[in-house]
Amino acid sequence: MIAVRGYMYGMAGVSGILLCARQYMNSLDDSSLEEIKRGIENVPFLADYYEVGEKYIKSRDGRISFAFAGLDRSIDSVKSKGRILICWVDEAEPVTPGAWTTLIPTLREEGEDWNAELWVTWNRKRKTAAVEERFGRANDPLIKIVELNWRDNPKFPAKLERERQRDLIERPDQYGHVWEGEYVNVIEGAYFAKGLTEAKAQGRIGRVSADPLLSLRAYCDIGGTGAKADAFAIWIVQFVAKEVRVLDYYEAVGQTMATHAAWLRERGYEKAEIVLPHDGANHEKITQVTYEGALRSANFNVRTVPNMGAGASSMRIEAVRRLFPSIWFNEDTTSGGRDALGWYHEKRDEARGIGLGPAHDWSSHGSDAFGLMAIDYENHKPRQTQKLVYPNHRIA
Repeated sequence: MIAVRGYMYGMAGVSGILLCARQYMNSLDDSSLEEIKRGIENVPFLADYYEVGEKYIKSRDGRISFAFAGLDRSIDSVKSKGRILICWVDEAEPVTPGAWTTLIPTLREEGEDWNAELWVTWNRKRKTAAVEERFGRANDPLIKIVELNWRDNPKFPAKLERERQRDLIERPDQYGHVWEGEYVNVIEGAYFAKGLTEAKAQGRIGRVSADPLLSLRAYCDIGGTGAKADAFAIWIVQFVAKEVRVLDYYEAVGQTMATHAAWLRERGYEKAEIVLPHDGANHEKITQVTYEGALRSANFNVRTVPNMGAGASSMRIEAVRRLFPSIWFNEDTTSGGRDALGWYHEKRDEARGIGLGPAHDWSSHGSDAFGLMAIDYENHKPRQTQKLVYPNHRIA
């Protein structure tokens, strides 16, 4: 399509550049060059119009030329390009906010009945990606959004249809993202992929309410203050007999304890028991107060669990896996937390084929707090009432 539009510009006497960009492009091998070449070769009038070389594409009349750029390394060179008619950013999910801020002002050309255009194509991955924030949910008459999928391909290959059907049966946790354009809910190899997939299939992700007669617990993972601090995460949970109701999720980066406490109060959780990991008794680096002490001084009921020692991460993961069949999530308020659980995965040494334990990334904090909840449940779950039955005797 970009080759067609270039042809239309050239036939109208308009000269300029068709820029094809990606966030990461170490060489032309990483670009859209070969894809565009194949498109031109398959359409006779395009093949007649363009001169296609090993490393270039340009029109024979000299009006239109293609350029290729990686936004991570050569964004400054984009600023110096003149008369960009169309910029097509492919695989745009990882493009950074800074790259968009630099790129968009370069698309300033306009003429009679036309203006420079930005085309953005991507496969959805995370709803917090910069491309989603800027374009995916935009309410702007100048932005047109088209969703294309396998159903829209009249030449969808039989081989891919077999792969799609196989994934639907064998990899249901991946199917929605790979084939239906959904955000990534669970990634391959995630510790809790199976549990989340089963919870969704069994209707345990939906509208879940608290029992007003039972207590609430807020399970936390400690963050810190400052822009580079880890996130502070909170799960609001209620134990109802053998059922675990997960009611709410909160996460913030770099905020003080007062901010976290304010959220608890605003949501009506001021009477919840706050459960902290062992480092809740440590002094925060900047404010030099303990989280435990700060919460108690704010009139919260606080409990700090002992240090679990070596292997704590593995114990938390296995406790969550055991507990998952009993867990119900309130869909609307736990979305961010479920994203973290679905991403939480093992770091691998691919060369040696061994696991190195949980990868420490954005998903770790919510997952660790959830693991703390599972461990605490197992340590304090209600004892089951035993019933004695005597064979051949009636019990009055």
